[in-house]
Amino acid sequence: MRPAWNGYHSPLAEGIQAFLAYKRALGESFLTEEYALRALDAFLVQQQVHAIEDITSELIEAFLVSRPRKRPRSYNHLISVVRRLFNWLTKQYYLDYFPLHMQTRQETSQRIPFLFTPVMARKLLVCAGRLQDSRNTPLRGITYRTIFALLYGLGLRVGEVSRLCLSDLDIEQSLLIIRQTKFYKSRLVPFGPRMKELLEEYLEMRLKKHGPPLPEEFLFTFFGGRPINRHTIGMTFQSLIPQLGLRVPEGVSPPRLHHLRHSFAVGTLLRWYRAGIDPGTRLLHLSTFMGHVNPTSTAVYLTITPDLLQEANLRFERFAATAIEEALS
Repeated sequence: MRPAWNGYHSPLAEGIQAFLAYKRALGESFLTEEYALRALDAFLVQQQVHAIEDITSELIEAFLVSRPRKRPRSYNHLISVVRRLFNWLTKQYYLDYFPLHMQTRQETSQRIPFLFTPVMARKLLVCAGRLQDSRNTPLRGITYRTIFALLYGLGLRVGEVSRLCLSDLDIEQSLLIIRQTKFYKSRLVPFGPRMKELLEEYLEMRLKKHGPPLPEEFLFTFFGGRPINRHTIGMTFQSLIPQLGLRVPEGVSPPRLHHLRHSFAVGTLLRWYRAGIDPGTRLLHLSTFMGHVNPTSTAVYLTITPDLLQEANLRFERFAATAIEEALS
């Protein structure tokens, strides 16, 4: 069994804690990164480092070597966390030098996410709606159909959907309240008439099956107690994938539940292009809607697709034609 963590004890203890507090003040959870910094602190203690001046580039490189990572992405993330820590410590004068010189690895096998088209998404909802009830899972079909509709139609995280309470749903105002999400922020998420109709249908069937609920009850639960676990939602999603007959292009990752969120982001961008809206002026809106701290996080979801390239080319052609006409006039 892994021993219980009992705090930071290396010469970097104060700096690490200040760095984490700074990141969380910006709204970042930084949980995965914190585990890496705990490991760095424990390594320095194990190496009997008693002063900041004794932390050399060779020592930091030895720490990175002691944490083997097979995948370049995982290795690069570890280096990134350590580099950000020392960058911040240097700027805040905890250190007067930067003891990290290791290079990141080239990510040659990274795959792009699978993007669901509206046709694929509708087929997923149909298959989910056909799921049979069991003794432990009443209303299984419409429950999962509604869950997957929220994930694809509103770009929510699966954990956000799992934690929704009835009091978080304002059906009259067509609003969802997403509380204390990944970046410790709450936000309002509006939805349209079709989503409202689906939610009303789910609530009506739930009322007939279980009777009037309490506001504090979870929105998606089979017996009014615990919410449906996000891992259970993921396994149900994977069980439906073979029924969809999807073709995964070369270099694209097999469909995963989180790809519904990717699909929402790319689909929104594509609709803006087709409506003549400049995506650059709306990216902050999309970032806020998806619950990101800044648009940089949202950009990770914006995979370039042939449809997006076509729309971008059409927009450039219109811009170029106008520019040429003005130059000749």
